[in-house]
Amino acid sequence: MKKKLLMAMLLTCISLTACGNDIERAIAEETSYAEEADSVDTVSESATENTSEVSAQDTSNASSSDSTQEESKSEAAEQHAEVGDMVLPKYTALRTGEGSGTIERITYTTYDYAGDGSEYTKEANVYLPADYSEDKKYNVMILMHGIGGSEDEWGMNKSTSRVKAIMDNLGFYGDVEPFIVVTPNGRAGKKGGEKGSGYQSFYLFGEELRNDLIPYIDSHYSTYADYKDGYDLSAARDHRAIAGLSMGGMQTINIGIGECLDMFSYFGAFSAAPTSNIASKTASVVEDSEYPVKYFYNICGLQDRTAYASSSAAAKTLPAICDKFVDGENFMWQELDGGHDFHIWYLGFYNFAQLAFQNN
Repeated sequence: MKKKLLMAMLLTCISLTACGNDIERAIAEETSYAEEADSVDTVSESATENTSEVSAQDTSNASSSDSTQEESKSEAAEQHAEVGDMVLPKYTALRTGEGSGTIERITYTTYDYAGDGSEYTKEANVYLPADYSEDKKYNVMILMHGIGGSEDEWGMNKSTSRVKAIMDNLGFYGDVEPFIVVTPNGRAGKKGGEKGSGYQSFYLFGEELRNDLIPYIDSHYSTYADYKDGYDLSAARDHRAIAGLSMGGMQTINIGIGECLDMFSYFGAFSAAPTSNIASKTASVVEDSEYPVKYFYNICGLQDRTAYASSSAAAKTLPAICDKFVDGENFMWQELDGGHDFHIWYLGFYNFAQLAFQNN
């Protein structure tokens, strides 16, 4: 066990040294965007409210404009989510009554996989859909943060969480079958608990995921897993997804597909970071595995100086080199104007939330 850990850490250090500048830039950029995540929500919502107020004033003296405005509102209300280049505004509106889910803060026992192996306690956030019931079974998505963040980078520790708003509305309007979302801290070690530190521990998170986090979720929530003596992680793989931004995108590829195909069927990489496995590596893993990929979704901004090269090298050519990936059936590569930021990542989450679990 110790030899395996040491070898993994050695290989990781070699890889990180090779792309040190990219990693350091990612730490600075992702920490900055993590701090701005809530302001993205606030600006968008405020802008929508202001636009509505101005529109109301401009049309108060024109009955024909009133009619046009009502038609526009009606059309907007009838619009449903679709995978594309924008998040419809009604899917980011905060729900506080009907259709509003809940977020819980959990603690679970894990081990210092990047250190001395000692036991310690970690925290994570769990989104539960509206009207969550133990009488029903739910799919589960693990949603990972970037190198500069933590379990809170996706904002699931706040009442204004955009992840919650998107999930609430996708469920309320009937676009997806509601599912559980978990945002853990992706560092598998005590020393990796602070922002921007311990990034070697990102590469060992698969052990925590397999041994500690997924078993905790399956034993404490109503998932499709049969958690009892002889618990088989692979039995519910079609009901689990893993996704993440930047370093979390790397973990989705390297750990989710590279190490845990027996545990997950759905994968979403948003601006996958440097050190992500290249396409040929992923193709080799999938071709040699008995477990199929139900869907692999990717998104990256064309102006992303940190991750465009690594993200495209990791996934863009997969359908061309591996017949286990078919564009439009179980694979999507999406690139559009944008940088290394939450405008891309929230769109990625919105799109992937609609794609996950649909091929079951």
